[in-house]
Amino acid sequence: MRDNTIVVFWGDHGYQLGEKGKWSKAGSLWEHGANVPLIVHDPRAKGNGTASSRIVQSIDIYPTLVEAAGLPKVEGLDGLSLVPLLNDPKKTWEHPAYTVWNERNRGITGVVVRTERWRYAEFFGRGAGAMLTDPIADPHEVKNLVDDPKYASVVKELSALVKKYSDGKTEPAATQ
Repeated sequence: MRDNTIVVFWGDHGYQLGEKGKWSKAGSLWEHGANVPLIVHDPRAKGNGTASSRIVQSIDIYPTLVEAAGLPKVEGLDGLSLVPLLNDPKKTWEHPAYTVWNERNRGITGVVVRTERWRYAEFFGRGAGAMLTDPIADPHEVKNLVDDPKYASVVKELSALVKKYSDGKTEPAATQ
């Protein structure tokens, strides 16, 4: 079975135990609360045993399995196949990941767009505001760079992605 079975291991998003003043997993758009574990092993993949630092989404798991199993591609399917990353974990991958919080089914409360370089969040309604963090230089998300003029173009670009996503005018992983 080892030679013809694709194994996928993933879990739910993180649980904050006091980090950022949170004692739960609900309502968190912090990186610590949004990350999920993901391991995919396809015995045919060239990249087995090598970790990938690329940013992907849980919604990518199904299209990955569809392609890896050789099933017909489903038109209009959200998510991207991760097969290219299974074969080359260091392959260029310029698809952002989105995390959304919908407070008690009242609509979107916040959206995060995560690229390999940046993490940008916009919050709506009560507590509205924006946050830009540098996951490389500031992995604990201590410094909000959103008002620093040096990052104005980054904020503008990522804010546009958040707006498109929250308006439903883009599918976060519609192209490959």
